[in-house]
Amino acid sequence: MDKDKLGPFAIFANTNYSLYFSGQLVSLVGTWMQQVALAWYTYELTKSPFLLAVVGVSAQLPSLVVMPLAGVFADRVNRHKIIITTQILAMVQASLLTYLTLTHQVQVSHLVLLGLMAGLINSFDMPARSAFAINLVSKEELTSAVAMNSSLMNITRLIGPALAGFIVGAWGAGICFALNAASYFAVIIALLMIRGDFTPKPKEKRGVFDELKDGVKYTWKTSPIRAVLLLIATIGIGASGYMLLLPMFVKQIGGDANTLGYLMSASAAGSLVGTLTLASRKSVIGLGRWVVVSSILFSCALIGFSFIKSFWPAIFLITFIGATMMLMMAACSTILQSVVEEDKRGRVMALFAMSFMGAAPFGGMISGAVADHFGFQVTVLGCGIYCLIVALTFAYLTPRLRQEAKPVYVQFGLLKPDSEAPTPAEAVVAARTAQVFDITSESERRDARTI
Repeated sequence: MDKDKLGPFAIFANTNYSLYFSGQLVSLVGTWMQQVALAWYTYELTKSPFLLAVVGVSAQLPSLVVMPLAGVFADRVNRHKIIITTQILAMVQASLLTYLTLTHQVQVSHLVLLGLMAGLINSFDMPARSAFAINLVSKEELTSAVAMNSSLMNITRLIGPALAGFIVGAWGAGICFALNAASYFAVIIALLMIRGDFTPKPKEKRGVFDELKDGVKYTWKTSPIRAVLLLIATIGIGASGYMLLLPMFVKQIGGDANTLGYLMSASAAGSLVGTLTLASRKSVIGLGRWVVVSSILFSCALIGFSFIKSFWPAIFLITFIGATMMLMMAACSTILQSVVEEDKRGRVMALFAMSFMGAAPFGGMISGAVADHFGFQVTVLGCGIYCLIVALTFAYLTPRLRQEAKPVYVQFGLLKPDSEAPTPAEAVVAARTAQVFDITSESERRDARTI
């Protein structure tokens, strides 16, 4: 069958990527089951929004310190072996949580320590996994791979929370933790079946901190990468709070673990729509505009959610929140993957993951403290207003960022130099962008193709 007719699903003709996707599909369902069950179990155990935030933040805190160094590690060591190792360690962590829960020995301190353990494992896993998935595909498959990776996350977010709500209600959180531990067998087997040489290309041996410094300098001087990371880091402070505190909202509307699962699945359904929309694109050109629009819509939806006090309106609005947030995140990830140099991919993707996950501890702790005193609605309203200020600031800076990004897009072959005439399709894109941004000069119209 013609690959073009398959659209974004043509990537599954790639055997290695299909193995990777199928293994992750099973494992991530278990991961989301555990995440939802853990949030509900923690709130039931403590009845405290602040302690709920502390346990949630503990899994993200190590990324602030460890993830940049883990990115250097991902550029130095065989990424295939790194991921197999991290998945085995994650299975051990889930098994410990299962044992403590089923034997009724769990204390808040245990949950925090196990969260720190999970965060440390994820700090090495995420940059290696993000870079490894791209190593499995060709440059022509890149946009589809990024979109399918996002779809994978959201398909599992759709299934996992719904299952978790049912299982917690029927048999308790411990069974969810046990199923998550078992799910790691699928991804480990799939990873062992992947074939290829994933050893990094030989290069000059340098100190870890020297390579980390080079990665940070490269990231800062490359305009599209710098802009994306700053946006994700700043908006992540406000965006992380509402999801961490969702069990508090569920209790306020008289819901149970099933209610929490339905809400998180609704968010995932919206995210899936967002990623499939992105998967239909064949070029990175124009994604900057998507980032601006989706971040503004996300912020406005978050403000709207602060006024919701019943289940059905919450379901619809949280679906829209999920769609806009994933559009923003997936578009940012695609831009990064398209313009990063291969020997620095691990470090850049580590900084990308750290930008959001590193901001989450600050946002989560602030949100938890505010919610303790003022409640869920006031906290989410504050988060939404903050995110809107960040999004509008980014929109204001977009014309300048467009000018700075143009040479990078030309360097990577994503945009033709000024001396080359645009194709008819490019001319249409440039004309439409010119209308949106009120661009008047011919040189500005050419530049508009980079956003």
